[in-house]
Amino acid sequence: MKFLNAIDRYILRLVLMPMLGIFVLAASLLVLDKMLRLFDFVATEGGPVGVVFKLLVNMLPEYASLAIPLGLMLGILLAFRKLATSSELDVMRAVGLSYTRMLRVPYMITLVLVGVNFAIVGYLQPLSRYYYEELNYELQSGALGASIKVGEFTTLEDRIALRIDASEDEGRRLMGIFARVANSKGQVLSISAREGRFMALQGSPDTIILRLENGQIIQDMPGDAPRVLSFTRHDLPIDLPAIENFRQRGGQSREYLLPELMQLGWNKDSPQTAEERASSQANFNYRMVEVVMMLLLPLLAVALAIPPKRSTSSLGLFVSIVIIVAYHKVNQYASDVAALGRIDPVIGLWGPFLVLAALILWMYYRVAYVPGGQAIGWLEKGFEMLTKRLKSLLRRRRRSHGPVLPEPQDQN
Repeated sequence: MKFLNAIDRYILRLVLMPMLGIFVLAASLLVLDKMLRLFDFVATEGGPVGVVFKLLVNMLPEYASLAIPLGLMLGILLAFRKLATSSELDVMRAVGLSYTRMLRVPYMITLVLVGVNFAIVGYLQPLSRYYYEELNYELQSGALGASIKVGEFTTLEDRIALRIDASEDEGRRLMGIFARVANSKGQVLSISAREGRFMALQGSPDTIILRLENGQIIQDMPGDAPRVLSFTRHDLPIDLPAIENFRQRGGQSREYLLPELMQLGWNKDSPQTAEERASSQANFNYRMVEVVMMLLLPLLAVALAIPPKRSTSSLGLFVSIVIIVAYHKVNQYASDVAALGRIDPVIGLWGPFLVLAALILWMYYRVAYVPGGQAIGWLEKGFEMLTKRLKSLLRRRRRSHGPVLPEPQDQN
């Protein structure tokens, strides 16, 4: 930190606190939104609650790739907005500090976060996406103990039909059990029990025991009258269905690492179809353009952070969020279209980047090198006029109603 002077350290403190706070807030909101849907999904599949948190951990790299650029830009924007509204920015400019010089520390932070985001989207995110799909497959196939759904009939190997009314103790205790078991001789057992639990059978991992308590068995044999038996405990062996292994990584282009995408997308000797090659190229360009875009975020943040003189307008904050989210969605759409082979990925993904880069550079030039220049001055004026118009309408409405007088009271 010795190579940073007092002003650099001051800007560093101003940037770090809101940046970290916004990063945590954005990631938390994304995780909470996904958590509610995952809890509903896991409950429907009848799986253990712990799998929800495993799924969320594998979603964190995807959310971080969006939360990091958003936190970086808003952290720099709020820091320079504070300097501008407190007139500290005017003092720094008066002593000869240019905007470019003041961006020294923000760009140091940006380069570090660019490296972090590159590692996330290039290597960590593909692996976490694959593990997420694997957990999802195991949850639906029953490998996580989620094959028996509450309130529905479940068929096991076409000879056992099982229904459970409710489960307690994270699925270990089952309530209201009905089972119908048939064998090759035509014998059918209809079993009902008040409660039960699954137990492992030592030495036979492919078979489990369903221990039933307090129930009845109706035995139906061809040509014989049904027999009814009551029991306090009965063990029903169940053969587990065979579960296929999950596919190898690479079923989707977003599961490949960056070197693998380059190999698949541009190596003509690889056994890839035209559709798979287009998908690999689109995904590679999508990841790279998202990372490179971060280098322009400090310029965009400064351009939108400086409000007009004698104004505390926060319109720039709103515009910055809209630009980041809209650009991210445009990239996603362009990547999907390019993956179908309808557009060249270089044009579809780097074209919008060049347009936005030119706009950001122009906005920064207006603020940094044009005296009194504003990046969104016309938008600020329009917003100010709209605000005054709304306030005027509200005042007229209050005056038209007039004061409300109390009703006269009866003297008697």
